[in-house]
Amino acid sequence: MATTSRRSLHALLGGGAVADLVLWRRRNVSAAAVAGATAVWFLFERAGYSFPSVMANALLLLVAILFFWAKSASLLNRPLPPLPKLEVSDVVVEKAADRALVWINKVLAVGHDIAIKRDRSVFIKVILILWVVSYIGMLFNFLTLIYIGVMFSLLVPPLYEKYQDQVDEKIGMAHSVLSRHLDTIISKTGESTKQKKTE
Repeated sequence: MATTSRRSLHALLGGGAVADLVLWRRRNVSAAAVAGATAVWFLFERAGYSFPSVMANALLLLVAILFFWAKSASLLNRPLPPLPKLEVSDVVVEKAADRALVWINKVLAVGHDIAIKRDRSVFIKVILILWVVSYIGMLFNFLTLIYIGVMFSLLVPPLYEKYQDQVDEKIGMAHSVLSRHLDTIISKTGESTKQKKTE
């Protein structure tokens, strides 16, 4: 039973290199990702560097290295630097557009449910989610939020895979409690609007 749940989690995450990275199947790559994210966060957040200056300096160094490599290769009859063909294929753009279209349509459907259908449950859920995001946004800046998100995405899935049964049980209990509270709020708001209409 444990192996089937692990396979399903791996398949849920895409089943490829990204799933291997997130679930720590290739420990060296995952550890390098954690170390790299921590280094980037430290560089920008604690050391005080700005993203444009770091990118400009890195590109300046890369261009200088490629230029001098090409010049020295022509003088010493050595091979030129091996550069891949630098272009984005139509297939990649179409896949990205298709995925973006799905998410945009989901957001528009939620907006339709709130504005046209006047669905109170969707409205309250959206308000609660936006309030939580706003509250968390007040506690951290954007770069720290991205860093926390990367750390969660690299550390939580392996723990979930290891303790999946216990986590599912606790999440199910929390979901039922939250659903009851949400239903109570929705029913109370429905009663108050009915009372206002009768008055």
